[in-house]
Amino acid sequence: MHILLTDRLTCPRCGPGFGLILIADRLENRRVMEGSLGCPNCRDRFPVEGGLGDLRPPPRSTLDEAPELEPPAIPPPMEVAALLGLTRGPGNVALIGDMAGHATALAGLVPDVEFIGIAPGLRGWEEGEGVSRITMGASLPFSSGSLRGVGLFADGEPSLAGELARVLVHAGRVAVWGAGQSGGQGGGRGAVQEWETALRSEGLDVLASEGNAVVVERSAH
Repeated sequence: MHILLTDRLTCPRCGPGFGLILIADRLENRRVMEGSLGCPNCRDRFPVEGGLGDLRPPPRSTLDEAPELEPPAIPPPMEVAALLGLTRGPGNVALIGDMAGHATALAGLVPDVEFIGIAPGLRGWEEGEGVSRITMGASLPFSSGSLRGVGLFADGEPSLAGELARVLVHAGRVAVWGAGQSGGQGGGRGAVQEWETALRSEGLDVLASEGNAVVVERSAH
């Protein structure tokens, strides 16, 4: 986990108004390998082990049994970068669930962007440049207006739409695909349309909605 990302993380128990304080036990190349993130409000601590930050509210189950995440067969990383409008940095971009499997490839395609993979299956990955790894609960543990983009599959809950709108910077994008891991369906076009409706209701503008994906943007006005 990049040390600068810790300034944008918030307590999953207390909400986005409460930032976390890093207690680093081991740093390598400005990346937190071991330590914890403490909340000054509830006094809870969230561990960082092997570079992966566990931002789940208690009670936290073990991550040992989560299978290692593989890159999804579709969409290709270049399509993800294109629909999120990523050509160069800086900025932070979150990849949720199976989409996090593209984090390393995207970090190679788009320099100076920190890709935040959010999935328990990233626990076994080695720490790499341009990729931070976390797990989360039902809400996004980021301060408001802190992410340049978010990519995910439609098999997640559209109830997360409000959180996605909150964490976007102005002109930031969310891209939702209907195809899931290994080319399987993550919900299909119907699920993508449900996400589109939910994202529209949060005031996000639809840039593209065709095929098996929808792309929305937070208006800069």
